[in-house]
Amino acid sequence: MPRDSRQARLGKAIKAIRTQHGLTQEDLASKAGLHPTYISDIERGARNPSWDVIARLAEGIGVPAARIAEEYDRGSD
Repeated sequence: MPRDSRQARLGKAIKAIRTQHGLTQEDLASKAGLHPTYISDIERGARNPSWDVIARLAEGIGVPAARIAEEYDRGSD
C-alpha cells in the first residue's frame, strides 16, 4: 500500500473516533496540545504523524492508542 494511502486511512480512523466521541478538531487540538490545522492535515492524510502525536491524539480523545489501530484495520470507511 502506498504511503499516502496509509496516511489517508490513518486520518480517516482518527476522524471517525473523534466524531464518535463528539469532539471537534478544535476540541481535540486543545486536549492533545496540537494546532487545529495540524489535526485537519492528519485527518485529510496530508501529514504522517509520529507515534508521539498518535499517542497524544488517543489521550486527547480518551481512548487507548490501540483503538486508533483497530479503526485503521477496519478501513475506516
